[in-house]
Parts: sequence; structure tokens; C-alpha cells
Amino acid sequence: MGNRGMEELIPLVNRLQDALSSVGQSCSLHLPQIAVVGGQSAGKSSVLENFVGRDFLPRGSGVVTRRPLILQLLSGNSEHGEFLHCKGKKFTDFDEIRKEIEVETCRVTGSNKGISPVPINLRIYSPHVLNLTLVDLPGITKVPVGDQPADIEYQIRDMIMQYICKENCLILAVTPANTDLANSDALKLAKDVDPQGQRTIGVITKLDLMDEGTDAREILENRLLPLRRGYIGVVNRSQKDIDGKKDIKAALLAEQKFFLSHPAYKHMAENMGTPYLQRILNQQLTNHIRDTLPAFRSHLQSQLLALNKEAEEYRQYSPDDPARRTKTMLQLVQRLAVDFEKLIEGSGDKVDTVNLSGGAKINRIFHERFPYELVKLESDERKLRQEINYAIRNIHGVRTGLFTPDMAFEAIVKKQVSRLKGPCTKFVDMVSQELLSTVHQCIGKLSSFPKLQEETERIVTTEIQEQESKCRDQIMLLIDIQLAYINTKHEDFIGFTNAQHAHNQNNKKNAAAMAGNQGVGLLSSLIVIRKGWLTISNIGIMKGGAKEYWFILTAESLSWFKDDEEKEKKYMLPLDNLKLRDVEKGFMSSKFVFAIFNTELRNVYKDYKCLELACDSQEELDSWKASLLQAGVYPEKVTGNGAENFSDPQLERQVETIRNLVDSYMTIIYKTVKDLMPKTIMHLMINSVKEFISSELLAQLYALGECSALMDESPEQQKHREEVLCKHAALKEALTVIGKISTSTCTTPMPPPVDSSWIQPSSNALPKKSATSGKPVARGHAPSVPRVPAHTGPTAAQSVDGLQQPAGQPTRAPPSVPRRHPPPIPNVK
Repeated sequence: MGNRGMEELIPLVNRLQDALSSVGQSCSLHLPQIAVVGGQSAGKSSVLENFVGRDFLPRGSGVVTRRPLILQLLSGNSEHGEFLHCKGKKFTDFDEIRKEIEVETCRVTGSNKGISPVPINLRIYSPHVLNLTLVDLPGITKVPVGDQPADIEYQIRDMIMQYICKENCLILAVTPANTDLANSDALKLAKDVDPQGQRTIGVITKLDLMDEGTDAREILENRLLPLRRGYIGVVNRSQKDIDGKKDIKAALLAEQKFFLSHPAYKHMAENMGTPYLQRILNQQLTNHIRDTLPAFRSHLQSQLLALNKEAEEYRQYSPDDPARRTKTMLQLVQRLAVDFEKLIEGSGDKVDTVNLSGGAKINRIFHERFPYELVKLESDERKLRQEINYAIRNIHGVRTGLFTPDMAFEAIVKKQVSRLKGPCTKFVDMVSQELLSTVHQCIGKLSSFPKLQEETERIVTTEIQEQESKCRDQIMLLIDIQLAYINTKHEDFIGFTNAQHAHNQNNKKNAAAMAGNQGVGLLSSLIVIRKGWLTISNIGIMKGGAKEYWFILTAESLSWFKDDEEKEKKYMLPLDNLKLRDVEKGFMSSKFVFAIFNTELRNVYKDYKCLELACDSQEELDSWKASLLQAGVYPEKVTGNGAENFSDPQLERQVETIRNLVDSYMTIIYKTVKDLMPKTIMHLMINSVKEFISSELLAQLYALGECSALMDESPEQQKHREEVLCKHAALKEALTVIGKISTSTCTTPMPPPVDSSWIQPSSNALPKKSATSGKPVARGHAPSVPRVPAHTGPTAAQSVDGLQQPAGQPTRAPPSVPRRHPPPIPNVK
């Protein structure tokens, strides 16, 4: 009956299946098994029933097996069956087992010949079986019937492929002797996934139904149409025997008699028949299991190691202990405070290399977004000059003024300072939203306790809103302070005399640029402000189309190169007279675009009046705008129909003087605001919220008076905790089971290779052409391995992730599911 020590390995696998069934597919273990493949009426079901010695499988015409049946045969003292979907129920009547298979099949597939990849798990105990694990798959059919779709043949093939393409699945290819073996569907499918024949065993059925004077001797001797593992012949009961309720034991005796008495087979009768097939399969399966045990153990150990810390925490947690609940809440709040501070202040451990943290985003708002908003505030030249003009003339009234009125300067300055309230309010809102987002990110870790999470989020959000209101009031106060007194004695203010001098030099723009770019000297062209990839998106297709380049921005120019090696420069664009403007995002585009153009209407690049540059995110767009702003390239201002034409030269000089004075004073204001706003927000909002979370939050939670209720676990968390503990225990049990088994037993060597080129892989077959269209219908790859509900056990559809090639097996490429084409769908009139 085979190697007794090795036979013990199959119960090991079955115990592993039991241990791991509670954790479903999450263990990703691919347990060895034997898949039975063949066409309709090839005798697959009869072979399985002969193994068990009882009638228990549904019979009939057409596709009877419509769901995969995972059959575990276990040697035992009593004879009964158990279904995984009917836990605890023993079926001693095999007619009931047949009915249960039919009912469970119809429950999923319906009663009109439909199919499903979801398996049925059946375990049969009997003193008359060897320990085998087999998968009975639907027979390959050619013609759809009932509710079956037009491509039923290819759906069944794909379903079969999900099982037989796995490296540690042995293929039992069943073919009737009274058909052409060279055209066997089972052998073609096996050849697709096992071209070397290392895991394919041929089974020839219906030897007693061959035409008189013919036999399969040369095939069974593996001389004609050879397979590497050879063939085993069996004789099943005929339909007449089944209808007549012929006993399987009698059928096995008749099978033995047939081989012993047949002149073509009697010399190899001991290597033929169902009992011999059982022993061979058992030996091959145990060899296979023995080879894969080291990989099983390694994979289980890695999973156990990953779960150890979490399982230990859950094991110590007692949901009903008030002291434990209080301690857990304290730890969670402390962890929240630490996480929030790390996200705001930055941390060297567990650095996020994918996204910016809350503190980094707030820093970007401080030094990129807010300065850019201030620059956008600058009025267009025409409008500002017009306002100064009207202010001077309104102050003079009916009189003609001889001197420049300082009241006009003060009125314009106050108006400009008042306009700062909008950007400053927006600034507070941006920082507040980022704080809320950061807090939400931290509080998300409290999701195991929904009530605690909800109350914590409510309390902290309320605090942020209160601090935001205080901060907004303080910022409005700072602006009101600036409005209260216009300090024309400020050391950086140019005064009336210098304003006149600036007008005479006509160098206002350069002075403003120098004020905005401190320390820029003769070597400014060498100072790199920013580097990065941008796409020039407005180049026509005839000229090469949009293309990505490596851009370098300095204080004097914008250059771009072919790539980031910076060897092949494409162009260098001076920044003089350049402005930037926003470009609307295209309907189908995912890019964020801005444009650079020359204020003197000159071409900026070849014959292009503007250069549209695209980047991948709004964040990158804002960053480039801020960098260009630093280099002196300001946003576009709407200039209307041109500057105001003055008929009075004296009025024009007065407007120019006040214009220079306003520029000088607003430069001081902008510098002050850019310095004070981040400091105010940092003090009143960020630091206050940080202090509140670390010192006040816990007290407010205790003040609610329902600490115990706050620590109620969510149903999802309870389930997750139970699953982790269950999985941890299952993995430990599985490793314990493996550790008790010695794998030092002998194994049967692999037979030498044979020439199997006579089998044409089924993937080479061309699809039939449609009678209506004359074209084959294209079909993609086979679907992925079916996802099986947890109650169907881990054997059904597990992946091979994490497993290595078993020791002792030749290296071979992993199989893939071949492409196939479905038959055309017929026109229904």
C-alpha cells in the first residue's frame, strides 16, 4: 500500500487545512492537491467513486459537475461524509451526499446547467480509502445547453486552468480509450501548463468498450503517444451496471478479472486498475507535499512573525476591565499628541517619502502661497494711477494745486493696506484647513473606538475653530494698527525727495525687483532658484508636440535641457519683461498649466508669443509660481486699454511721485505682514492647538463622565482582534503540526523526459469563425483565481505568493493561463 511514513504526510496537509480554514485565504498558502480533468462522460466521476467504493456523485447527461468539488479522502474506522458548508453534520447515507451536492450546486448556479468556479468541499472518511485530496472539475463541453453562455467551453477551460496552472497541483488527465488520444482535451490542457510532463498522470478509461480486435497496449506501455509519468488503465462500471445498482466492490473485482484475463494486459495487470491508481496517486502526492513542506514552514513563520506584536497587544487587552480601558485611553491620547507634534514639527523616524506632512504643507503656505497671494494683490498700473489722479484732483477741488498733496498718498496707502485683509483671512483659512486635516489624520488611528474618535475629533475641532477665530481677530487688529498711523519717518521709506529722484531715473521696476530680491549681485545669474521637470504644452504636433524638459530657473534666466543630466541645453530665456498668467485646465487633461509671456509682446520662444508650461499637481504649480515670483516674474495684471493719458504735465509728475511713495511704503507693509502673519498664526493657532492636545484634551474627555463608554470597541475592531488572535493561533498550530513530522522518508525519482510533441497544446487552436461576421471574437486572458468565501476552506483558491520552488525539482518557468478565443455568439432571431 505504498510508503507508510510518506502516507502520513497527507493527513498532515488535511490538518493544516483544518488549522488554516478559520483564517480563509489570508494565509496565501497553496496546498498540494490532485485535479481530475477530462471531457464529458470520460469517466472522471466513476474513477472518484471507485476510490471511495460508494455511489455518491450526481449522474446524468451533459454537464453534471458544474462546480469544482474538492474531495478529501481520509482513512478512518467509520464511513461517512462531511461538507465544509455543513459543519458538524455527518452524512452516513451516500445518497444524501449526492443530494446535498446537487442542492449546493443549484444554490449557486441555478437549476439550468449554469456553472460556477466556487468550489464545494467534501471530506469522506472510510476504512477502504487511501489518503488523497482531489479536485473534480467540470467536464469540457463543446455545445452550450440551458442557461449556459455561448462560450461555455472556454469558461470551463478557464476554470480548469485556475487549478492546473498552479505549480504544486498534480494533473490527472482522464481520457476514454475509445476516443482519439492524440486529440484528448485533458492532455492538451495539461500540455499548456505542464509542457515537461512533470506533474501529469494519464488515466485511460473504458478499455472494455474498445472495438473488438483493438487494444491500448502500446499506449499503456508508454510506447505510443508517451507521457513522462505514463498511463494507468482502469475499467469503470457501465451505465447499465450503474442503473442496475451494481456494487462497486463487485465492479473492482470485475476490473481485476478483466486485466488478468485480457491477453493484451495480463502481463501488466499488477500495474493497472483502480487500486494501483490509488497507490500511485498517493505516492506522488506525498512526494509533492514532502518537497513543499520547507516552503510552507518558511511562509508560515514569516506570517507569524508579522502578527506577533499585534497579537500580543490584543491578548493583553481586556475589553471588560475598567482599569484596562482607562489605561488604553490614556495611551491613545498620549500617542495622538506625539503623532500630531511629529507631523507638525517634523520627525526623523518613519519619514513619509510620498506625501508632505502637515508641518511641511503649512511651511509651504507660509513661504510660497501667502507671498504669492500678496503679489497678486498689486493693482494694475492703469487703475492705480487713475485712483491717484482722482485723489489729487478731488483734494484740490476747484483750485489748482501747486504742490503734491500728502493726503492723496495717505488715502491710497490706506486703501492698499485695507486690501490685505482678504489674503490674510485666506491665509488663516488655509492653515486652519491644514491643521484640521492633520488632526483628522492622527485621530483616524482611534477608529477602533468610534465613540472616543468622535468625541476627540469634536473637541479638537472646536478648539481649532476657537483659536482660528482668535487668530483672525488678532490679524485684523494688526492690519487696523497699520491703518491707524502712516509712518512716513520709517527708515526704509524713501520720502518725497527720493521719490522725485526715482521718477527722474525712471527705474522704478528695477528698484522694486531689488527690494524683493535681497542680496542679488553680479553673480545672480549663477544662483539656481529651482530645478524640475515641466512640459511645454503649446507646441503644435507638426513641430514635435508637447514634450517634457528639465528646467532650471535662476535669478536672471529660465533654461531647459533635454534631461536632468544638464548636458544638452535646448534654450535659455532671459527673465526681463516676463510675466506669468494662469491657464485653464483642459477638459481631458490631468496637467496643471501656467503661461509665461513678454509684456512688450515679443516672442518668448521661436515664433511663440507665450510659453505654456505644465506640471503634474497643484502643489507643484504653486511651487513654480512662488519660485518665479522670487526671480521677479510677477503675475499678469489686467492693463485695460492702456495707461491714463495726462494733459497736465504737473499732474503727471504728482501722480508719479505719489506712485513711487506708495510703492516704497507698501514694500515696508508687505515685508512686515509677511514676517508677522506666520508668527501670529504659529503662536495663536498651531502652538495653542498642540498644547491643548497634549495637556487639555484628556481632561476634557474625562469631564464627559463616560470614559467606559468611550472605550467601547467597534464591531469591526472586535472582529479584527478576534481574527488576528485566531490567525495567530492557527499559524502556531500549523507550525506545531509541521514540526512533529519527519520528512526524511525516501521519494520516488522523476521518470526521464519523453517526446510529447504529439500533443498539440490547446492554446494553438484557432477559434471558429462566426457564420455572421466571419471574424473570430477576441478574448483576453483567463480570469484570476476565483475568490472563495471563508466557509469553503483554504484549499479552494489560494495563491502561491511567498512559496519558493520546492527543493529537488528542476527549475522551470512558471506556467501561465493561455489566451483563448470564445466561439461567436449566435444571432437570436
